[in-house]
Amino acid sequence: MGVTDTGRSTHGTLMLLDGASLWFRSFFALPEKMTAPDGRPVNAVRGFLDTIATLVTREEPTRLVVCLDLDWRPSFRTDLIPSYKAHRVAQPGGDAHGSGSTTVDIEEVPDTLTPQVDMILDVLAAAGIATSGAAGCEADDVIGTLAFAESTDDVIVVSGDRDLLQVVADDPVRVRVLYVGRGLAKAEMMGPVEVGEKYGVPSERAGAAYAEMSILRGDPSDGLPGVSGIGEKTAAKLITEYGGLDELETAAADPSSALTPRNRKALIASADYLSAARTVVFVRTDAETVESTDDDRLPAAPADPERLVELAAELGIGSSVGRLSKALGWDLDVPR
Repeated sequence: MGVTDTGRSTHGTLMLLDGASLWFRSFFALPEKMTAPDGRPVNAVRGFLDTIATLVTREEPTRLVVCLDLDWRPSFRTDLIPSYKAHRVAQPGGDAHGSGSTTVDIEEVPDTLTPQVDMILDVLAAAGIATSGAAGCEADDVIGTLAFAESTDDVIVVSGDRDLLQVVADDPVRVRVLYVGRGLAKAEMMGPVEVGEKYGVPSERAGAAYAEMSILRGDPSDGLPGVSGIGEKTAAKLITEYGGLDELETAAADPSSALTPRNRKALIASADYLSAARTVVFVRTDAETVESTDDDRLPAAPADPERLVELAAELGIGSSVGRLSKALGWDLDVPR
C-alpha cells in the first residue's frame, strides 16, 4: 500500500461510526430544547448529523458505514458473564434505544432519545449513507468484522468507547480509532503506537494487549469484575512482562515463575472468569450476517432527495442537513 509523506494512504479510507455511542453523546451534549416544529426533541439528530459532517470534512473518508447494535447485550456474552451490562437493563416499562434490538433485556435510555434514533435512521436512508448490523451482535462486533475484512483502504473507527481500541492495527491496512470520549474537539487518533504509549502495553500487539489488560483490570461500566487486586497499571505491566494473557496464566500455574504470591493466587482463583472474559471482551471479527444497506461509498447525491428535504422540514433540521450536504458536496436546496 502506498503512503504519502504525511503518512496518509494513497488508497481510500473506510470510516466506521459507532452509531449508538455517537448519538448518545450528541443527545447529552445538546439541549433538549432543540425541537422539531411539532415540539419533538431533535437534539440527538442534529448533533449526530453535525458530527458526520465534521468527520467527513476533517478526515475525508471515501467510504462510510454507521454501525448498529442489533443486540446490545448478546446472549453469547451474557451466558458466560451474566453481569455483562446488567446494570443498564431498564426496569419494566422502559424503552429500548431503537436500533433494531429484539432481545428480552431492554436498555435503559432516556425516553426522548428513543424516537430520535428512528429519525436518524430515516435521514441516513434518505441520504444514502450506509448502515450495517449483525444479528445477535453489538456494533463493536460489526466494526471488528468490517475492519478485519478490509484489505485495501485505511480504516478509521469513530467511537467514545475505549473497548474499540483493541482493533488498532498497521497490517494488512492501517486501522485507527478516533476516540471521542472527551468530545469531537478533543478527539484522539489512536493507532498501535499511541495505544502502547498511553496504556503501557506492547505496541507490536497493542490491540490484543489492550483487550487483555481490560480483562485483567475489569470494567464496572460493562459489569466486568476483573481480577481481584489487579488494576490498570499492574495489568499492563503483567501483560508486557509475560507477553500476553495466555503466557501470564501459564506463569500463574508455575510455582517457579516470578509472579508474586498475591497475583498468582488471584489469577488462579479467576481462571473461570479469565476463560469466559476472552469471548466477552474481544470484539468479534467473524459476525456471520453483517447486513449492510446501500453502497458504503460516500454518496455523490442523496438516495432520496425529496424525502431528505421533507425530513429536514418536518424535523426542523435544515441547518444540519445543509451542513451534511455541503460536506458531501451535494447541490441540495434544503429549507433552513
